[in-house]
Amino acid sequence: MSLLVPDSGLLFWMLISFGVVFFLLAKFAFPVISKSVEERKTYVETSLSDARQAKETIARVEEDTKAIIAEANREQGRVLNEASRQRDKIISAARQEASAEAAKTLDEAKAQIQKEKDEAMLSIRREMAALSCDIAEKVLKEKLSDQESQMALIDRMLDEVVKEGSLVKDRMS
Repeated sequence: MSLLVPDSGLLFWMLISFGVVFFLLAKFAFPVISKSVEERKTYVETSLSDARQAKETIARVEEDTKAIIAEANREQGRVLNEASRQRDKIISAARQEASAEAAKTLDEAKAQIQKEKDEAMLSIRREMAALSCDIAEKVLKEKLSDQESQMALIDRMLDEVVKEGSLVKDRMS
């Protein structure tokens, strides 16, 4: 017998044992293996389907997110514009109010100045009247016999009035 050519008895028993092993595998192992392979195939297909659905869901969520962000940006712009308009309106109202208040204060100051000026003029007139009365009284009291003494008295009185007038002017300034 040679090593390369098998014996017919050996060949017969190899075929029988192969058939028994094949029968046992076909009867018990192949259905379990086929079932496992089918279950695995179904699991993989389900997983792929779920992955596709998840991917589509993520894409929809991303689109929704982008839409929400865009809407939020538009709303933010609207709110900022409204706030800017309100700020400008408030500033304008404050300026107008300040301008009106300044005009009112200026008018009050002018009125106060005019009142003080009128009071000062009235006071000057009163002093002038008093001085005039004093001069007239002094003139009448003096004996004025001649015109030369009258003129000297009037000049002296006028000098006194001028001095008193310059004091009044100094007080006013």
